[in-house]
Amino acid sequence: MNEQNAQVSPAGTPSQAPSHPAAAEFDAVLSRGAFMPLDQFGLIDAVGDDAASFLHGQLTNDVQHLDAASARLAGYCSPKGRLLASMLTWRAADTIRLLVSKDLTAAVQKRLSMFVLRAKAKLTDATDAVAVVGFAGDVRAPLAQLFDALPDGVHVHVAGPAGSLIRVPDAAARPRYLWIGPKALVQEKLADLDGKLARVSPGVWDWLDIHAGEPRITQAVLEQFVPQMVNFDVLEGINFRKGCYPGQEVVARSQYRGTIKRRMALAHVAAEEPVSAGTELFHSDDPGQPCGMVVNAAGAPKGGFDVLAEIKLAALESGSVHLGAADGPELVFQPLPYALPSEV
Repeated sequence: MNEQNAQVSPAGTPSQAPSHPAAAEFDAVLSRGAFMPLDQFGLIDAVGDDAASFLHGQLTNDVQHLDAASARLAGYCSPKGRLLASMLTWRAADTIRLLVSKDLTAAVQKRLSMFVLRAKAKLTDATDAVAVVGFAGDVRAPLAQLFDALPDGVHVHVAGPAGSLIRVPDAAARPRYLWIGPKALVQEKLADLDGKLARVSPGVWDWLDIHAGEPRITQAVLEQFVPQMVNFDVLEGINFRKGCYPGQEVVARSQYRGTIKRRMALAHVAAEEPVSAGTELFHSDDPGQPCGMVVNAAGAPKGGFDVLAEIKLAALESGSVHLGAADGPELVFQPLPYALPSEV
């Protein structure tokens, strides 16, 4: 195994509490269509003859056989199998692109670069050169003016002069797309879209991601979760047939020995104060120790916050789960948009 012990970034960085979009912004997505510039993401570009094979040996998913028409979720783990980053990966011409939480981008690029060694691969932080825009709702007609073809399925990627367009999982029964392209060009084209689609704040995308059941690893939850704890196996973010990568033994052992006793769930919490990723959760029957942690949080349309919460499965069977302390606001759990496997 590749023992990579360098730190991605210092521990203890405070998480940024989510903003609360206005009700009209949620309505724009749910009743019509909207776009939102996404400054919460960064981009790492990998180029070189060995870029695919190098990343294949670092990430939880298959990069070696990633074709130009597909995008894949992947994780980057510590040697202990704990997630250092989550990412969406795809090919753009001769470049493999990694979409990562912006607060981790520079550190992940630096860490990966440390282990290139003799491989013919170079990784650069491309965040400043590109723009990332999310689209949700009835948006196909405006997108058709930017791209000759639109993705016909989830995690299908199409490329054109304007950059890349990727269909990502639906949320709240609305289709969603990511557009990643050269910053100046994207900003120019967005000016034309302002009269055709509502422009809403990035926090709406965070809420949609939560309702798609897709976690985003940020600084606040660095090295807290084995991938299965945040449902990466269900989301096809792990390839169990590929070769070795950092933490692979831990991830495989968790899968095949039936030791997955914690999962990620969707919940609403009627908290007045902003809810932050990394906040611990407590169960009514065992108030002395945490039973889980908030992975992601976003303001909800009717107030309060919706969260993705990593939690002991046993804690969902009875009693109540509370935010921050045993007497904190109670979490009301909701169905995820996908089924979890039965745990042994």
